[in-house]
Amino acid sequence: MYFVLFITVLITAVFLVVAAYVIAKLIGPRTYNKVKGEPFECGIPTYGSSWIPVSVGYYLFAILFLIFDVETMFLYPWAVSLNSFGTMAIVSVGFFLLVLVFGLAYAWRKGALEWK
Repeated sequence: MYFVLFITVLITAVFLVVAAYVIAKLIGPRTYNKVKGEPFECGIPTYGSSWIPVSVGYYLFAILFLIFDVETMFLYPWAVSLNSFGTMAIVSVGFFLLVLVFGLAYAWRKGALEWK
């Protein structure tokens, strides 16, 4: 029974992807000009090469932001159903938050949150 359901969902998913691709090719605009192939940022044409080195600090800052964003995602369901949990769940989440705070303190101490 589950195998038939799995195959049905798989066939439906493949059909919808192929149908969306075919419909986009059939009714989508087919115009091309040289401007569409150029790099574009904020309405200002780029000068020189677009492949310039970027500081690693930007990527590190983005990764830290994602880590704490995901932390919020994990804490929300826990906070919603807090009444049904016992003491061990509160201790577990406290440990989870402690690890994240230590990670933030480490990144702060290493200067990962400063723009240079």
